[in-house]
Amino acid sequence: MASEKVETVVAGNYVEMEREEGDSKSAKNKLSNLFWHGGSVYDAWFSCASNQVAQVLLTLPYSFSQLGMLSGILFQLFYGLMGSWTAYLISLLYVEYRTRKEREKVDFRNHVIQWFEVLDGLLGKHWRNIGLFFNCTFLLFGSVIQLIACASNIYYINDNLDKRTWTYIFGACCATTVFIPSFHNYRVWSFLGLMMTSYTAWYLTIASLLHGQIDGVKHSGPNKMVLYFTGATNILYTFGGHAVTVEIMHAMWKPQKFKMIYLIATLYVLTLTLPSASAVYWAFGDLLLTHSNALSLLPRSGFRDTAVILMLIHQFITFGFACTPLYFVWEKFIGVHETKSVFKRALARLPVVIPIWFLAIIFPFFGPINSTVGSLLVSFTVYIIPSLAHMITFAPSAARENAVERPPSFLGGWAGMYSINIFVVVWVLIVGFGFGGWASMLNFIQQINTFGLFTKCYQCPHKA
Repeated sequence: MASEKVETVVAGNYVEMEREEGDSKSAKNKLSNLFWHGGSVYDAWFSCASNQVAQVLLTLPYSFSQLGMLSGILFQLFYGLMGSWTAYLISLLYVEYRTRKEREKVDFRNHVIQWFEVLDGLLGKHWRNIGLFFNCTFLLFGSVIQLIACASNIYYINDNLDKRTWTYIFGACCATTVFIPSFHNYRVWSFLGLMMTSYTAWYLTIASLLHGQIDGVKHSGPNKMVLYFTGATNILYTFGGHAVTVEIMHAMWKPQKFKMIYLIATLYVLTLTLPSASAVYWAFGDLLLTHSNALSLLPRSGFRDTAVILMLIHQFITFGFACTPLYFVWEKFIGVHETKSVFKRALARLPVVIPIWFLAIIFPFFGPINSTVGSLLVSFTVYIIPSLAHMITFAPSAARENAVERPPSFLGGWAGMYSINIFVVVWVLIVGFGFGGWASMLNFIQQINTFGLFTKCYQCPHKA
């Protein structure tokens, strides 16, 4: 009976308790709760959908030019489902870990649970270290990609400054995310972020269709294995945005309800990515092979400038999404994570931004860097490690019998679940990490050889 009682409070109503305390104070606090304190299922959905699509929306037409139309569409559907599956696994492991800890009377009121802690609690320190390395490295480069995207986009409105100078400026702007305490406080930002990417996606679609096909348009992809697997790995990266799943779940009032949220978010994201990538590729074809940012090919107009500005704001939001888990790790490392002073935590977080800023200036390769990060980091962080961790956690029969969440019967129980997990591990290891890593690194090295490190203006048109 006691264990049943514990399970009813799994995943903590502690945030709800905090909310109740605040509600009674003032109208000002109620307003703050409305815009600032988000922990509902809807907040989690907006966070997942907003974080998933981000700047990669602008590089998917480039991936289509590498893959061809049919492969581009099929890979989006395939990796969308695979990404939803592993996000589901992460949610199961989080609930399992938290339930076990709450049975031991552990209090998470001032502590944000992270993925490496879930691995540590369920599988031990070696898994914790592996999870910490891959997650932090991925999030580091995920933040780098947002800075590169900011500079790439603003250049199409104002080319008086080169992209490297814009990277300096946006690095300083994005550093202000140190003041946002946690994912619990992204309610308005995640909602606005999704509206912004929705506008941009439909702008790309409609503007490309109205523009029509360029003279002599060619759709020769796929014609090189290197380009094919580079494009496929960029799509692997697109649907691998759930390195922050645990932090988003932890911000929910009832994290057990997360299970289907990522899948529903992915279905919505597909309504943005499939039409926009297909339309831009249809209009511009092989020209995209040398234009990794889709906005660079569309004529300047008020609609395009609006899309650029909205994507800039969204990239600021996504920078915060990618960087906040790094802030948490750093806070825990230096011992300030549980302090209630927002200002003290913000000051402590600033050193995290510096290496991100520096790396964005060294490797400003918008597009190719997505594929490289996808093959070398996302493949393990988001697909392989969660699948292996789930299988090993529930390998003992006692763990399966006492599991907080059991596999749904339509999947074929534990046997069906293990079969899917094994498929994910083998596929991503061979296709994503193996072929994808080989192709992405070749492409990345080619960019270095062509443009050089610290290049001032990657893929900028030559001025007369």
